[in-house]
Amino acid sequence: MGGSGGGGGIRAVGRRVGVGAAVVGLVAPVVVMAGAGGAAASSTCTTRTGPYQKQVEKFLGRPVDGRQSSGDCKAIRAFQTKHGISPNVGYAGPVTWGVMDLMIKQKAVGKNPNKAGKCPTNKGRIACVNLTLQISWVQDGSSLVYGPVPIRSGRNRYETRTGLKKIYWRDRHHVSNLYNVAMPYSQFFDGGQAFHSISGSVWSPPGSHGCVNMRDSDAAKYWSLLKKGDDVYVYGRKPGT
Repeated sequence: MGGSGGGGGIRAVGRRVGVGAAVVGLVAPVVVMAGAGGAAASSTCTTRTGPYQKQVEKFLGRPVDGRQSSGDCKAIRAFQTKHGISPNVGYAGPVTWGVMDLMIKQKAVGKNPNKAGKCPTNKGRIACVNLTLQISWVQDGSSLVYGPVPIRSGRNRYETRTGLKKIYWRDRHHVSNLYNVAMPYSQFFDGGQAFHSISGSVWSPPGSHGCVNMRDSDAAKYWSLLKKGDDVYVYGRKPGT
């Protein structure tokens, strides 16, 4: 069930082991890598000013003048490399800005992720997944237990399915037999789709193969908070799907 670079999948059940989309720009040479493990290193740094130059400069705390500089390029490249955006040439294109914009929206949620009341409050303990904002949290009734935390759901054509589900199988040291990648802290809730941690950035486009990818510390916390039979509610739509 793990995808390339640690993304989730939607088919098959893996084996146990003993131990542990973004929109592609039309004017920029930006190609989104499929994995979550970081962008391939580039030996060049573009001098081109991107269509989202000012927004990206502001996000990175750079002087906001709307003109590409060597300092801008280095800062943008560092961000792209960290979050698996390829090629990491320092271009302020739609993919890079899309990741930044999502981070801004996630931060704005604060500690009230269920403000709109979309996730059921009559189920007791439940794991909620907002695909639109790419966040998840655990609540008990109307009380927030943990989160919200950033997640990485299924990419286009491998969307994480919406609706009310239940955790039906847990495997702390799961390995996908479909993609041959580790899926630590796997908690399966729908036909092979699961919460699990990944080694790369959860903001890496374009997304998983259906699973809900999490940072290791968040996946470990979910493992301690949830159990077989607990409810999971998935709603919204991932940008780019």
